[in-house]
Amino acid sequence: MSQNKTFIEFHEALLKLSHSPDFIGDNRSRKLASLSDLAGQLLQVDRVSIWQMNATGDRIDSEALYRLEGGHDYQPIALVESDNPAYFRALRTARVIDASEAHNDPRTAAFNETYFEPLGIHSLLDAPIFDGGRLSGVICLESLRRRTWTLPEISFATAIADTISLINTHEAWIRSQKQLAYVTHFDSLTGLPNLQSFRERVLHLIQKMRQRAGEGFALIWIDLDRLKSVNDGMGAAGGNRVIAEIANRLRSLYLNGRDKVARVGGDEFAVLIRTNTDSDRIDYVIHQIQHCISDPLVIDDRTLRMTASLGVCRYPEDGGDTESLLRSAEAAMYHAKENGRARMQAFSSEIHSTARSRFVLEGELRQAIQNNALDVFYQPIVNTGDAHMVSIEALVRWHHPEQGWMAPIEFLDVARNAGLMQDLGEVVLRRVCQDRQQAASRGHPLPITAINLAAEQVMDDRLPRQVQEMLEQYGVAGSELQFEVTEEAIKGDSKSMQATLNELVALGSKLSIDDFGTGYSSLSRLKHLPFSRLKIDRSFIRDIPDDADDIAITLSILGLARGLGMEVVAEGVETEDQRQWLQQQGCELLQGYLFSKPVPIDQLRALHSNPLRSAL
Repeated sequence: MSQNKTFIEFHEALLKLSHSPDFIGDNRSRKLASLSDLAGQLLQVDRVSIWQMNATGDRIDSEALYRLEGGHDYQPIALVESDNPAYFRALRTARVIDASEAHNDPRTAAFNETYFEPLGIHSLLDAPIFDGGRLSGVICLESLRRRTWTLPEISFATAIADTISLINTHEAWIRSQKQLAYVTHFDSLTGLPNLQSFRERVLHLIQKMRQRAGEGFALIWIDLDRLKSVNDGMGAAGGNRVIAEIANRLRSLYLNGRDKVARVGGDEFAVLIRTNTDSDRIDYVIHQIQHCISDPLVIDDRTLRMTASLGVCRYPEDGGDTESLLRSAEAAMYHAKENGRARMQAFSSEIHSTARSRFVLEGELRQAIQNNALDVFYQPIVNTGDAHMVSIEALVRWHHPEQGWMAPIEFLDVARNAGLMQDLGEVVLRRVCQDRQQAASRGHPLPITAINLAAEQVMDDRLPRQVQEMLEQYGVAGSELQFEVTEEAIKGDSKSMQATLNELVALGSKLSIDDFGTGYSSLSRLKHLPFSRLKIDRSFIRDIPDDADDIAITLSILGLARGLGMEVVAEGVETEDQRQWLQQQGCELLQGYLFSKPVPIDQLRALHSNPLRSAL
């Protein structure tokens, strides 16, 4: 037979095998066995072996072996580069290794004692397998007698090597698709399905239930209470361990009718219940979940007790599509949280109305922030003795196009839950800098302005850079600003938070602790943080000088501040009796309606140069 006919016959046989449905559907080991079998029988080669290169490229391991006299066999053999350097160099540089006299070939002679002589191998034809530019293995044809390899045989060996390369490429693609599917549908921390996977399951159930009249399911939204306290006290790693432990408990928890459990947010989970969704049964399921979460857990030798707020909705009563159901369950959960935490709340029309208005308000607030449509009012802080304005506090205000002026409490919670606090803080900082720039250009510079920082801003290490850029843009000195941080926001010991505060001080600004006495600040933490002012919360000022407990608390705060060398501002001063008592106790600075309510910048200018005790 001519070489051309032989060449065609070999390649037709390979194409027939590689394109057959049975071969395509086989696993890797069976595919390699089929290829080695085809090469051995078609070429009448004594041994055909297929080897795979390891990840570091210094060893090949046998994957398949065909013997002409013994059929298929698999013997785990490894060849390492350190014992056979010439052979490995040849694999990386040659298209084929054609060694009719393998014993004497400098590329393969190192195999004599350990491989060729024990097996009686005389001639060798190796075709390296490349995946892209990387050597990934070799197919080895071995003859027990001297053999001169023909061009069709060499071409056939390289064609099989290319086929194995295609198999490798396809398997790598399959693995990448599986990894992508995992990343897309599963949470990396807990291994639970994620929100995307949960959405797809809810949609599938909705489509299924639409074909079955009278059937439905329940969706339970779970939010861990006070996980932020764990993060503050034990760091993010501690919080993650709590989340992972709760996830394991929910995964292992037997719930009658359970369909799917997922992690749908940072500290939020969701459960689908397909059967037995009557109120009594769901109440029992809720009790199981709450009990599972509240069992003590130990993290770093500390025993914690977690609780959760749960919202429940049902299909089709509380929503006809995926997003409606998710919003309903989440809205019910928030309602439970607002009513005291560690509670369950079923969705209702009243909650729907509240959730819808909250959703609309969130969108309007987001747009107001983007359009710079929020206002900043200023409330004076005065000297106790002569009531002259010492500094001012910037307070955000929103004139809603339909509802008019909204109190901050009405929209700040919406901003926090929507993740808008950093954006809102940037708007306030920019407006303050603009007002200061304009006032200075008119020859009426404003007093030092205090700006409130949300906890989200304090934990963002980009804040100092943002402040610096704003100061430079508007020509404002850092010493013209003072930043107020609530006691709640600094109760953690985060090094990142401390670094952020120190960088703000390095810009020339001073720091003040707002609402002092309502949080959990320790003396040791105050000692090591760069604060220069305390603001006594208005709740302790309201009933002095008549309430003995408030007097005791206020006196202790004043004493603490003196010991730490810090200024003190009393907030919420509304009566002359309060002013006189605070003055007698040596409180240097006062703020409250007795002197002025928060006012727009234009009204503030009129107050600036006059004592404010008679302003009301």
